[in-house]
Amino acid sequence: MNTALQDRLAGYVRLTRALQALQPTALTVYGEVSSARSGVLEVAGLFAFAPVGTLCRVDTAPSVMGEVIGFRGGVHLVMLYGKADGISPGTRVTLVPNAPPRPSDEWLGRIVDGFGQPLDQSQLGALDIGRAPVVLHGDPPRATERRAVGPRLETGTHVFNTFLPLCQGQRLGLFAGSGVGKSSLLAALAERATIDVAIIGLIGERGREVGEFVQRTLGPDGLARSIVVVATADDPPLLKRRAMYLATALAEHFRDRGRQVLLMVDSLTRFAEAHRDIAMTAGEPPSARSFPPSTFSQLSHLLERAGPGQDASGVGDISALYTVLVQGSDQEEPLADAVRGMLDGHVVLDREIAERGRYPAIDVLRSISRSLPHCASDAENALVINARKHMTLYREMEPMLRLGAYRRSTDPETDTAIATHDPLEGFLANGDARPSIAESFGLLNVILQQTGAPTPPPARRPRTTGG
Repeated sequence: MNTALQDRLAGYVRLTRALQALQPTALTVYGEVSSARSGVLEVAGLFAFAPVGTLCRVDTAPSVMGEVIGFRGGVHLVMLYGKADGISPGTRVTLVPNAPPRPSDEWLGRIVDGFGQPLDQSQLGALDIGRAPVVLHGDPPRATERRAVGPRLETGTHVFNTFLPLCQGQRLGLFAGSGVGKSSLLAALAERATIDVAIIGLIGERGREVGEFVQRTLGPDGLARSIVVVATADDPPLLKRRAMYLATALAEHFRDRGRQVLLMVDSLTRFAEAHRDIAMTAGEPPSARSFPPSTFSQLSHLLERAGPGQDASGVGDISALYTVLVQGSDQEEPLADAVRGMLDGHVVLDREIAERGRYPAIDVLRSISRSLPHCASDAENALVINARKHMTLYREMEPMLRLGAYRRSTDPETDTAIATHDPLEGFLANGDARPSIAESFGLLNVILQQTGAPTPPPARRPRTTGG
């Protein structure tokens, strides 16, 4: 176990011991290790005191935290948050009370791990302790009590302002391979979107990239209204899963206090892989692409916790963006396909677009926001449909254009599609500009007008609210 993780877990052990000291009449329950294999301990003597999810301390030197992930024949299965070095038959395992974090507004601008322990303590000191603890495994609001998806968020990016709107309480997935600009896109939205609080979960990221993301990509302005929850690639699966639960619980905490929250997770795939390792260690058989069945039920429950808040005053919404890593750009792999069906839209980031230098590298024609057409006016929808039509025609004709097999003036619609291609590519690149929704649609209209692609009058349709 690396030194940083060991120090963080030691801090959590000290915290739980302090809580125990405040309750002198509390019963101390412990068992003994009877077997250790395949990354899991079998612990005898805990009886009914340790349901699944209970935290425990393995009393080695130094001690290591663990969690009950199941039981078999009266023996509890305990997975560790660190290495099993020094554990032998008869090693004592003591149950420790769950001490869920108690966040407050003072947490904004801070970086924490899955236990809520500050990773930036040496620079910024200890975290403030709020009044109410978060519930790591909370339930989503009842379907009949939730609001509809709210109005569009100002995102400061042309593509999300127009083609792929993000509304209050909407959940989008960013589907991409590695190295195509997912983190930069998340950071831009965290800084520019019209929200109150951003909760950013970096699950399974390389340790080197965490500091780079916070200092360079997110920047001080984005960090000032964010809480970053981190579990790096070398952290145990239990800590990655816990970090995901904590990020969601923090979003719920601020939502229940009337804030508009943007929850961003990079990546949902690493959480699913961590849960797979835990479930298979507990004995669950694999099914779709090595993922056990419980993975998809866990994902469904977790994603439902985000979204619109309850239809009551004083409660905000959780708008969410989850990145999904697709292997070999296979958008139909089981995990990606399942998550796509759980969310309110999907955004595809394409490596070929990134390689030609256009960022964000979003493939608009393969991406969908399910808040359209309801969240936009008739005129705005007409602009989007017209632009998509020309982009689609250009893509269909692109092989012939590369071969020189098409002559200009052969087909007026194709000529218009060719004329609009470069201006639309520049429009989607966005750069450092931070346009409003009105400015984005105004520029899109100018592009279509100047390239000879006037937008026809919009078809009238009944107006609705929500998405």
